[in-house]
Amino acid sequence: MNKTIRKVAILGSGVMGSRIACHFANIGVEVLLLDIVPFELTEDEQKKGLTKENPAVRNRIVNTALQNTLKAKPSPIYDQSFASRITTGNFDDDLPKIKDVDWIMEVVVERLDIKQQLFEKVEKYRKPGTLITSNTSGIPMHMMCEGRSEDFQINFAGTHFFNPPRYLRLLEIIPGPKTKPEIVDFLMDYGDRFLGKETVLCKDTPAFIANRIGVYAIISGMHTIEKMGLGVSEVDKLTGPVIGRAKSATFRTMDVVGLDTTVNVANNLYKALPHDESRDKFKLPKIVEVLYENKWFGDKTGQGYFKMIRHKDGRKELKELDFNTFEYKDVEKPKFKALEASKEIDDLKKRIKFLVNFEDKAGEFYRASFYDLFKYVSHRIPEISDELYRIDQAVSAGFGWELGPFETWDVLGVKETVEKMEAAGEKAAAWVHEMLDAGNDSFYKVENGKKKYYDIPSKSYVEIPGTSDFIILDTLKAADKKIWGNAGASIYDMGDEVIGLEFHTKMNSMGAEVIEGINTAISMAEKSYKGLVIGNEGGNFSAGANLAMLFMFAGDQDFDEINLMIAQFQKTMMRARYSSVPVVVAPHNMALGGGCELSLHADHIQAHAELYMGLVEVGVGLIPAGGGTKEMTRRFSNRVIPGDVELNHLQEYFMNIAMAKVSTSAEEARALGYLRPQDGITLNRKRQLAEAKAKVIALSDAGYTQPMEQTNIRVLGKTSLALFEAGITGMIYGNYISEHDAKIARKLAWVMSGGDLSAPTEVSEQYLLDLEREAFLSLTGEKKTLERIHSILFKGKPLRN
Repeated sequence: MNKTIRKVAILGSGVMGSRIACHFANIGVEVLLLDIVPFELTEDEQKKGLTKENPAVRNRIVNTALQNTLKAKPSPIYDQSFASRITTGNFDDDLPKIKDVDWIMEVVVERLDIKQQLFEKVEKYRKPGTLITSNTSGIPMHMMCEGRSEDFQINFAGTHFFNPPRYLRLLEIIPGPKTKPEIVDFLMDYGDRFLGKETVLCKDTPAFIANRIGVYAIISGMHTIEKMGLGVSEVDKLTGPVIGRAKSATFRTMDVVGLDTTVNVANNLYKALPHDESRDKFKLPKIVEVLYENKWFGDKTGQGYFKMIRHKDGRKELKELDFNTFEYKDVEKPKFKALEASKEIDDLKKRIKFLVNFEDKAGEFYRASFYDLFKYVSHRIPEISDELYRIDQAVSAGFGWELGPFETWDVLGVKETVEKMEAAGEKAAAWVHEMLDAGNDSFYKVENGKKKYYDIPSKSYVEIPGTSDFIILDTLKAADKKIWGNAGASIYDMGDEVIGLEFHTKMNSMGAEVIEGINTAISMAEKSYKGLVIGNEGGNFSAGANLAMLFMFAGDQDFDEINLMIAQFQKTMMRARYSSVPVVVAPHNMALGGGCELSLHADHIQAHAELYMGLVEVGVGLIPAGGGTKEMTRRFSNRVIPGDVELNHLQEYFMNIAMAKVSTSAEEARALGYLRPQDGITLNRKRQLAEAKAKVIALSDAGYTQPMEQTNIRVLGKTSLALFEAGITGMIYGNYISEHDAKIARKLAWVMSGGDLSAPTEVSEQYLLDLEREAFLSLTGEKKTLERIHSILFKGKPLRN
């Protein structure tokens, strides 16, 4: 279907409407955001003598909503300047403007009558053929279509974003009874490629897929928690990152989302599902019902499962709910033998299997909750989805699970788990037994480098649609495409004469194993391949250099070893820049310190839109010495054109490092100078490695030539040193920085100025690398630097001394 989206109309500016508008603005689409006209003047408007006819009054609701959204943390928009792409208005005056848009999206309150009334007005102005969707979390499509024209119905569907839409990956697509297939195909593709979402096709069933399964898991889990007598902190410890779930786990998530939201969905599902075999699990257990009746909904009401106590002296103290007394008590620090015993198991799949089979209270909880969930999802096919992979996709993307229910079941072993489930009284659906009886022992498998799922109607394994456009490292591993590896890095054949390097250290920190991996990958690529992609599928691209080794050497005052270590790091970064084949780096989430420096030296960066990149070494009492300081100085030099005020530009780059500025998006990373204009941004994380590989091929096929090291970097010597010294002194006098901060800043200024040169001079990259290494070495001998490193390593928090 050939459809271009240049302009969208978002009808409804509440929490979801404003945030969806921001995300469309993020990708460059022009947005018309509309809402109702206020019924009454505010007291402030009355004092100003305004009337209901004043534009400021008529657009107050939409403008206030948008401004509040733009102030929200984390921000819903990649760059505040993108807000200019959003035009506001109201339904009474501006609804006729929808005739000029390509897509109309309704995001008003979840009431069928209000939605139908709005659609009736929309039909007066909507141009035939215009795409129209409703962002609903549960109202059936066929009800919303009632009374609408044929053209409206064939171009109508549900588009269920999860909040916040910038950050949560799920977008459920729900066709109406008459929706054209090409409209569904367009929405699935657009959500994936342009909005960066995991687009999941849903049936028009109550709560669709993610909320149907996710809310069941929550409320059913509450029954288990109540039965076992587990506490708030105990449950959050068990249901967080240790099993690949969000850090906010169960109760903290409910407080943030709002208990009323979860309960309303559960109550609606109970009413709407008279034939659901597990319907009674949607009934509220006491540990939910009491809070709901007391209106302890969480953060929005000031208390829920947790409550923040503010003391008169300004101290804040977090308390948790006691399920025996329903009063608040000190937050507990739970301990389980299973969790203690699993600490050294880094592989999530191995850890989950270990925990579920462990004989203690934690293992008992995991078995009860997982077996119940497995039974439930098996019975939802074909009710809510014909394909099992859609359930995994929806729940994982919507609730932040690393592994969906069927993926987790595979990890535990389908056959042995079915036997244990039946022994526990949990009976899987008949099709699972039929699958096992036919000799098929898993829901997923990898064949010929392609991930396939078990297709129930055909009783065979079928490739997951759309995944041919992705490069998934787990699939490459399963297909035996690994060609080299050590404890911290692995190299894979990505096909088409391109290889990929993956880090797999803790937080993907860069130590000796990763440096060896980079050098080995470049050597292999130079010998036999078109080029190299450096990227991974971990939670973060890289949190920076391995500080533990540096701390050990610095504590022993082994400066020769530190010098060798830094020289090797610099050499490796420069090799990434000056190899004979293109090197493309694909950073995502955190790319800090050394992770940022590696990216800065790539021929091309293919960044994920969610990129938190920065040179943060000053936080541990150091300066960037893996070429980061050199590189920002080089970029300053290459950016300056005749007539520019050089000092202003140099100061920008200096302040980025001195203040450890970290981007909050890839777009902001470009504004900070970490990304260049030619570097790319990928919206959908699953497409990032494939797009990075395509860039390697494009650079190679265009006739890639090994670049030459730059020897004409302009540094300003005493001129910039004087400027920086004045600023540093002023910051000290104003008590904005400590003496040690000032010492670090002076070292940084020395490097970026090229030293104490009497006049602006052109220097080489190696000259600056030597300066930054010398400055780094001197700072490792400082007691206060060691104190900062110690605080990060052993307390997990930065120290300002």
